[in-house]
Amino acid sequence: MKIQTIFHMSSPYRDDFRIKAYTFGEGEKTLCIVGSMRGDEIQQQFVASQMVALMKKAEEENQIMPGISISIIPSVNPFSINIEKRFWALDNTDINRMFPGYDQGETTQRIAAGLFEFIKDFKFGIQLASYYLPGNFLPHVRMIHTGFEDVNDAKYFGFPYVGIREPEPFDTVLLNYNWQIWNTQAFSLYSGTTDVIDHKMAQGAIEAISRFMVKKNMLSLTIENEGVQEPIVIEGKQLIPIQAPHAGILIIEKEAGQVVKKDEVLARIVHPYEGRDVCEIKSPVSGTIFFARNKSITFQNTLLFRIINL
Repeated sequence: MKIQTIFHMSSPYRDDFRIKAYTFGEGEKTLCIVGSMRGDEIQQQFVASQMVALMKKAEEENQIMPGISISIIPSVNPFSINIEKRFWALDNTDINRMFPGYDQGETTQRIAAGLFEFIKDFKFGIQLASYYLPGNFLPHVRMIHTGFEDVNDAKYFGFPYVGIREPEPFDTVLLNYNWQIWNTQAFSLYSGTTDVIDHKMAQGAIEAISRFMVKKNMLSLTIENEGVQEPIVIEGKQLIPIQAPHAGILIIEKEAGQVVKKDEVLARIVHPYEGRDVCEIKSPVSGTIFFARNKSITFQNTLLFRIINL
């Protein structure tokens, strides 16, 4: 195992800012795994740390295939992790909106540039991503449709869903998009939660990444495939959004992963002063809940659910 600092920045207050990479094996830059990029991505950093431990053991037992190297970057934003702030502490900017970066720009642009310089030449890339809204979601692999994506490779993870969506203008500054246009086969892996550790889902993510590495001839491990089914490929238009018609206290009745029927009650919004039900949130379609908000307060027009309408 080789540990190196791939980006360093002096700090006038605390310890210097450093991004560390853990590299296993020797040879072609084959796979890079990027962990938490935001300060609340605890699940993502945990999964990355467990992958470091797994790869250390695999290297010691000569289970890494010859001629390849695998790098893991557990955290891109340790400063925000330390103070429990989602975005960059000083100006609230998002590192994952700064790619491919600019080494003479603002702080988060420089961080993105330093990271991307190290990771851009890998054959495969996995970002342990989180949903942009607070809530729980079904584990899945997601890709942006750029013309470089490979659905068949995405299926090797063994997750129940593979998501593909058309790029929006803001996607051009995301890691996944830039990895792809720089000829890295990039996948965003979502492991169910963000700011809390779900050990079952984390273990599922570890097994999924390991399964992918075995399928792509990077590791000589025996992976449990019992119960792994052919993933369902879903496009963005198949995810039906459900927004809050009113603000208030949100009482969730259904969770991510549950199958619901059309007109079934998903949640209630309660008046914050009077305690009466303001409205019921009903499913407009029959399907599976892909995303469910987990905060107890909602504002009007906030996204509460996404339903897979297959």
